[in-house]
Amino acid sequence: MKIERAGEEDREEILALYHMQVGREFCPWTEQYPGEDEITYDLSRDALYVMKEEGRIIGAVSLEEDPQVDRLDCWTKELLPGGELARLAVHPDHQNRGIARMLLQYGMDRWKEKGAKSIHFLVNRKNEKAIRSYAVFGFDIAGECEMYDQPFYCYEKKLV
Repeated sequence: MKIERAGEEDREEILALYHMQVGREFCPWTEQYPGEDEITYDLSRDALYVMKEEGRIIGAVSLEEDPQVDRLDCWTKELLPGGELARLAVHPDHQNRGIARMLLQYGMDRWKEKGAKSIHFLVNRKNEKAIRSYAVFGFDIAGECEMYDQPFYCYEKKLV
């Protein structure tokens, strides 16, 4: 398994990976989100990373830039600037193998290289599986918010 920056040639496989998540327990994603627009945005910023096994994409994560999330007042001021991780997805056939954790660590390492002092992201309050995964890394709940018609926990962690 290796993690690499996604390219235009990965677009269809990433979209299929996103669509595989729709309808899974606790997953708030829809057929529209995340979709082509998010992939285009992430690729344009070299901010989409994929994990491949035997040439097939089995996971993805984005280094997000969302001013609306960045402006939330729950983030610890001393830990700014912070980087956001988003659109973490693992192929259903490869779940429970630690892939999400590897992608999270990879994303945190990339943000640290870019000078971020912390990582932050939103997690739907009903996404119990994701919440358990983030607990392993010692993320703190910095607050709660309602965005995009969903209830979220705002997670934050200092990068060391």
